[in-house]
Amino acid sequence: MAKRTLLLFLAAAACSSGSDENTLPSFVVAGSVVTKSYDGNSDDLLTGGLGALGANSIAGNAPGFANPASPTAAELRTRAIYTNYRALVDITVNGGYGTLYGPNVDVNGNPTLGQGKIAGEEWLAYDDDGTGRVNVTMMVQVPSSFDQDKPCIVTGTSSGSRGVYGAIATAGEWGLKHGCAVAYTDKGSGMGVHDLQNNTVNLIDGTRADAADAGTTSNFTANLTDADRTAFNTATSNRFAVKHAHSQLNPEKDWGLYTLHAIEFAYYVLNQKFGARSSDAGNATVTRKYHAGQILTIAASVSNGGGASLAAAEQDGQHWISGVVVGEPQVQVASTSAIQSGGTAVAAKAKPLYDYMTLAALYQGCAAGAAIYSSNANMNLLTATQITNRCAGLKAKGLLTATTQQAQSDEALQKLRDAGYEADSDLLHSTHFSTYATPAVALTYANAYARASVKDNLCGYSFAAVDSQASGAVVAVNSVAANAQGLAQIFANGNGVPPTGPIEIINNNSVAPMTGPHRDQVSVSASTNTADFNIDGAACLRGLWTGTVDGSGAPLTGTPLSQSNALKAGVQQVQRSARLRGIPTILVQGRNDALVPINHASRAYYGANKLAEGANSPVYYYEVTNAQHFDTFIGAFAGYQTRFIPLHRYVLESLDFMYKHLRDGAVIPPSQVVRTTPRSSGNNVISKSQNVPDIPATPAAADQITFSNGTLNVPQ
Repeated sequence: MAKRTLLLFLAAAACSSGSDENTLPSFVVAGSVVTKSYDGNSDDLLTGGLGALGANSIAGNAPGFANPASPTAAELRTRAIYTNYRALVDITVNGGYGTLYGPNVDVNGNPTLGQGKIAGEEWLAYDDDGTGRVNVTMMVQVPSSFDQDKPCIVTGTSSGSRGVYGAIATAGEWGLKHGCAVAYTDKGSGMGVHDLQNNTVNLIDGTRADAADAGTTSNFTANLTDADRTAFNTATSNRFAVKHAHSQLNPEKDWGLYTLHAIEFAYYVLNQKFGARSSDAGNATVTRKYHAGQILTIAASVSNGGGASLAAAEQDGQHWISGVVVGEPQVQVASTSAIQSGGTAVAAKAKPLYDYMTLAALYQGCAAGAAIYSSNANMNLLTATQITNRCAGLKAKGLLTATTQQAQSDEALQKLRDAGYEADSDLLHSTHFSTYATPAVALTYANAYARASVKDNLCGYSFAAVDSQASGAVVAVNSVAANAQGLAQIFANGNGVPPTGPIEIINNNSVAPMTGPHRDQVSVSASTNTADFNIDGAACLRGLWTGTVDGSGAPLTGTPLSQSNALKAGVQQVQRSARLRGIPTILVQGRNDALVPINHASRAYYGANKLAEGANSPVYYYEVTNAQHFDTFIGAFAGYQTRFIPLHRYVLESLDFMYKHLRDGAVIPPSQVVRTTPRSSGNNVISKSQNVPDIPATPAAADQITFSNGTLNVPQ
């Protein structure tokens, strides 16, 4: 089996010239580079000065703002670190924070009495193509513990649509603790919000400015002329454009490129710090110390940040990347191998994200009434009326055939299983729908893939602030103090996918008694005259994929057909090859994942890689039982605490495996199902011995994941 140790990389790179000048990469916007040092006490790289534990820490109270309506860049940074940390991991002590992971846990996995603050430098810059429209935010953190003679880089591509601090709790924490530079990127889908009514935008540091004044320093400004914006505001007032949805660039197609750019920027930063300085005729120059391939580099992140890491490895023609570790990767392949789970063939596999996400957005709300929930009530956040209304809406559109609510719910759940959702994720559909995780992702990606403009109001949706969540009427953002403050702070508190901060998803076509644009969750569908979570909008989004009205009716025509064709072309652009150039890679995913189902993500990618590069390809897959996509939900919902364990614990262990493999040539454990045991009570403290054991170096035969004769075999 092919291995890439650090020595091999150094030998391969030895032929590179060591005398060339360190120059800023062409994709870096020169005037955007900002550098700041942190002492590791009053402020730091990992916790924003908060520390790991205590009342006012990552685990404690949210850091405030001296003026909530006009926060400073430093305040926004600290709050962004706090928010993104808590969004990615279970922050409760009983759930593992402070004992299994967290800033205070050392590189050997032992909790300490310290606060885990890390001193060092932070470099920010824009990655752009020269138009000023892309402006991907990159960040490189170099800890003071960085050893220039044993250099390492870890990537931290943001998960979801988060800003540049979006991977700080996952790849960032591990990398900084190990003395590695961390190369972050928001991959072009980060926290850019354009208030179209007031024409304000975010800058690279999160503060807000007038769009005209910001110009090309804006994180994101909608591609509208002044006349377009005026006309849009007249017809559709008080709306927002959000970068991932409305950039019209389909950023996902370039996520791998942006991750590679972050690595190259990190090389530039490290060469600036450690390269030899000289002066010729008064012109100071820096000679590169490191060339491509000379620094041990692990491409690492989770969710679609993990998908970006895989895409980067596929595109890595210059050998920047030494190894890859990804958790619950949102990655799409056009085709894959046969897959067997427990000896039974998996029928639905390798579906594109848009296909399974729009199907889930339709059916999850009704599936929450399935029989399995009757004995698991603490996993259901929807009311009986909400479930009944959603099921009735599906029936009215011909998307269900059953005639009673119970039968309709069971039918809806079966449709999800038939589409590739494992039965292990049955109990997650209610929380994913009620928190709007699924509907929000479906809408954001619909706009992104179709390269829709904000003025298109795709499928009758828009984004706006409302008077209250219960009433849901659209209002000017500055008319409610909390909304105005929320917009000012959105860089720190937002996740890039509305609903986020003060920005809600709006159903423009709501009817009486919620006449006119209203918050999607309380709106009334025109086709059913019922508050059913906007079945009309959800069915329209599904129809853009199926090419039919409501997802099952007559063929689309006119503008919807054009939007459907554009969307499908966008989906084609983001599918990956699974050819990883022989780079050692570890995939980690929970079997219960209900956001990115394993049959369409890790299983599909792993099978596709084995078909493309052979059974001996150095790619490993750990499928973890009792683990799902949102570790933060474990601390938030009581029902999760006795059913699920933190997948993050196994992402960290996989990073340890990869680091030791690349540094010392240690053997990576083979692909396997990792057996875990949830806590019996949320009051229990999770432990390695009882709940989340180490991944075995030699798994039992019954746990081994194998590939043979074109088939991926996963034990039950």
